[in-house]
Order: sequence, then structure tokens, then C-alpha cells
Amino acid sequence: MPAAFDDRDRERITELLLQRGRELFAARGLGKTSLADLVEPAGIAKTSFYAFFDSKEALYLELLIRQAPEVTRAFREALASAADAREGIEITIREGVRTATDDPLYRRLLTHPEELAAVTRKVGPEAAERSRPYVLEPMLEFIRAGQQRGEIVAADPMVIVGVIQAVSYTVVHADELGPDYPQILELLTSSIAEGLTQKDPR
Repeated sequence: MPAAFDDRDRERITELLLQRGRELFAARGLGKTSLADLVEPAGIAKTSFYAFFDSKEALYLELLIRQAPEVTRAFREALASAADAREGIEITIREGVRTATDDPLYRRLLTHPEELAAVTRKVGPEAAERSRPYVLEPMLEFIRAGQQRGEIVAADPMVIVGVIQAVSYTVVHADELGPDYPQILELLTSSIAEGLTQKDPR
């Protein structure tokens, strides 16, 4: 039976597990991270892990949920500076690329989407959905507002989000694209922004 922990211990150990999980999930992935790896810095038994999280997947999801508001804030702040719909789409793409470049855990999800699928299978789709609104909502709000003004093409907003997010996948192929990658990314960004906006808004 897992040991009992007081509130101070629970807070300290939870943070240690989250910190260790973030490091290992980003570097090794979900499958190659063991409970023994996760609990080592906290100095607790493997069985005691379950006093804090139901599974490795639940820990992974908690990491995504905790950092999602910061990602949302960055998107909102970036979009607030947009002069028009086209610039807003370019800004959104660049912010997505920046997140995929700078955040090891999000980068891991780009290169290993099966890990998010494994998390969803384990914790259930309803629990997994808890991290999605934070990240998607700023983009959906911007797209829907632009469509209402006639500035963004009349496609399903989620499809437009998918097009925008697809550019982030270039990050994982930057080395293959070679030294021209920055120019490729810039032209791809401007081309997509032009294609998603109306030339003659209502």
C-alpha cells in the first residue's frame, strides 16, 4: 500500500514528478520512460507513484494541461498585434513554429503523435480534451471573427487550423531542407496566409 503523505510532501513530490516527467518524456518518450525513472528524484517507491498520478499517461496529460495556458497567452498576445487577417495568420503560423522549435515536449508530440494517441487511450478522450481548448481557442476565435468580416475564406475553421498547424511540421524536417529552410518557411508562411485570406473582403 502506498505511503501516506502530508500536504507539503504531496506538493513537493508532485512538482518533482512533473519536472522529471517533462525531461524524460521530451528526451525519451512515453514508452521508454519507466516508473523507476520517474520516481527516482522524488525518492519514493514505484507503488507510491499512484498516490499522485493514475498512470504515466496521466502525468503526461497534466504536463500538457499545465503549460497550455502559457501557450494560449502567447498566441493571444501575438494576435493582438495583427493589423489584418493576413498578418494574423502569418503571426499564428510563426508562433506555432516558435512553440514547436522551443518547447521540447510539443516538439516530441510533433515527431511522435502516437504518444498523444496512447495518452488518449489510457486516460480517455474526455480527459485528453482538457488540454485542447486552451491551445485552439485563440486561433478559432480569430478565424471565426475574420470569416464574419469576410476576410478569411469560408472553410471549416478546424480545417484552417489544421492548415496553419501543418506548417509546424516543417520544424522537424529543417535539417533535411538544408540552409534554405528559413527562406522556405517564410515563403510557405506568406503563401498560406495569402491563400487563406480574401483579396476582396465584404
